[in-house]
Amino acid sequence: MAPLVSAVSRTADPFVRTGKRPTLAVWKFASCDGCQLSLLDCEDELLAVAGQIDIAYFLEASSATVEGPYDVSLVEGSITTAHDGKRIREIREMSGKLVTIGACATAGGIQALRNFAGPDGGPDVSAYAAAVYAHPEILDALPTSTPISEHVFVDFELRGCPIDKHQLLEVVSATLAGRKPQIPNYSLCLECKRSGAVCVMVAHGQPCLGPATQAGCGALCPNFSRGCYGCFGPHEGPNMPALGDRFAELGVDADGWLRALRTYNAYAGPFRKEADQVERTRS
Repeated sequence: MAPLVSAVSRTADPFVRTGKRPTLAVWKFASCDGCQLSLLDCEDELLAVAGQIDIAYFLEASSATVEGPYDVSLVEGSITTAHDGKRIREIREMSGKLVTIGACATAGGIQALRNFAGPDGGPDVSAYAAAVYAHPEILDALPTSTPISEHVFVDFELRGCPIDKHQLLEVVSATLAGRKPQIPNYSLCLECKRSGAVCVMVAHGQPCLGPATQAGCGALCPNFSRGCYGCFGPHEGPNMPALGDRFAELGVDADGWLRALRTYNAYAGPFRKEADQVERTRS
């Protein structure tokens, strides 16, 4: 589904309240709230940001709300119901700038595994629902979990599961200043080298998604001698087949490679394409 471009994003200056502080809204869809908690975890930095903006809607922090439109909206979570689809279009229309935060909003999240649940690799959420809910018939869910960008125009995507709070502050500051956020789009391997982490693939023969994953976490897992799990999704132009070959050299079979690809960012383009190829090869 092609992203929809709203009239607000095409024609309006995001800061429509000239002479007033810009307004910020934070919205939740299907997610665990972890990315919103990252914003609350900013503590002193958040107080500084709050001094420059009006936090008009943020139910995780306060029940007090102000009606839109809003200059900037941060959106956490994926679209999993028809009601979600309607609501995100309404939010897009009342938002000058819309920024998606976290793997659920940018790639469908862990719940996007439902997109591959059917016997032929297609969506079939019924088996999952029956395993979890005593009365699955009361559910009204879409067969897929999809990122926000498949439904509306998104001005910027901030990756991570959860997002990095310093990157979030950079995105908010840059958006308010009208400049492009300075977020790295290179692989995690560069962060490993900068932090002095020993390459777990070379030194210890451990499978690691770092060569295909976007930087942003500070190489957290490799710094503890563990391979990267791909929390920040694929960076620009990863060579997935080559990384798959390397996993095979390390003793990971096709099932293991598929499991590595289908976690937090399973529906992200490069991960999804490689996983689909693995399934076609197996069948």
